[in-house]
Amino acid sequence: MLRRRSQTTADSPVPADDPKPQGKGRPTPKRRDAEGRRRQPVSAPKDRKEAYRQLRAKQAAERSRAREGMMRGEEKYFPARDRGPVRKFARDWVDSRRLPSQYFLPFSLLILLLTWIPWGNPQTQGLVYTYVITVGWPIMMVGVLFTSIYVSWKVKKEALAKFPGESMKGIGFYAAMRALQIRKLRFPPPQFAPGGKPVQPKR
Repeated sequence: MLRRRSQTTADSPVPADDPKPQGKGRPTPKRRDAEGRRRQPVSAPKDRKEAYRQLRAKQAAERSRAREGMMRGEEKYFPARDRGPVRKFARDWVDSRRLPSQYFLPFSLLILLLTWIPWGNPQTQGLVYTYVITVGWPIMMVGVLFTSIYVSWKVKKEALAKFPGESMKGIGFYAAMRALQIRKLRFPPPQFAPGGKPVQPKR
């Protein structure tokens, strides 16, 4: 009798208005699914032309942000060849000095202008050509060569003493090439003026 009553109680369905909680009745949503539902839907481009326009606008904004970061001297925006403490030391060393090689390009332009000017008198023009070709150009080339060798040797020597254990691969050539550039065209921009005074950032 007792067994029959227990079996009947176990098999009887639970009433719908049972006040006891029976669980949530649904699986708990994952966190990423819940966050995904809260996000606003991203509008897709209507066609290929619109997608290309959006891509170009995004790339232009990224280039602008990177250029502004480089102008401020933020190393994370520099190309790989300009990163690291050794490269920064080489740039600062060159930028804080006036070197003969930095006048290479202006002097080359002056020589070209002197050879293009119609002097009128053939004798005068021949004299100018002679001085430019036999005197001016060789002196400039010798000065650039010796300056480049000196800068390469000096920067590498001081960098080795200042940063032991760091890679010095290409550091001499890097410094010599920067010394050949006109100061205003150097990139990344100089952080020091000739004499070692820090450059004030532009506002």
